[in-house]
Amino acid sequence: MAQKFGNNRWVQEGFLDNRRPGNVVGRMTFAVLGAVDFYLVGDCRGEIAGKVIRFKNSRFVDEDLAGQVLGDVEIPQIGDASLISFDPHPHLIPHPYIEWFSMRKNHYRIELVPEDAWIATEEELAAIDPVSLEIRDRLALQYGRKAASADESEWV
Repeated sequence: MAQKFGNNRWVQEGFLDNRRPGNVVGRMTFAVLGAVDFYLVGDCRGEIAGKVIRFKNSRFVDEDLAGQVLGDVEIPQIGDASLISFDPHPHLIPHPYIEWFSMRKNHYRIELVPEDAWIATEEELAAIDPVSLEIRDRLALQYGRKAASADESEWV
């Protein structure tokens, strides 16, 4: 089952940058957790492929319960993009949909209302560029390394 972040209400805002083919980097702010950086292998689809998207969740709620439920969420998020699109399914009304798998194979999904997400403007890109570059440089080498579970020791 996918973690939907309290039916998406615990996701506040963020961006995802797919301007480099084959990876999506970004930062999202969650209730209780704060800012979480992302490095996902894969690409966005449809009209947002190769673009930067921004979002601000109009349904965001910062609840204490989020801390109990989200306590095991990996920080940063490194893994594989599954489906990132503004129009994820032909039988559903178009809406922003972000789905990925972490290195520990945890399944995550965020669905937003259409007016909460957009393709970044030139002004927004100027602010995002250095952040995207720093995240990509810092996290790219971690992709593919075996994720250690909480009960694994580095001692042999």
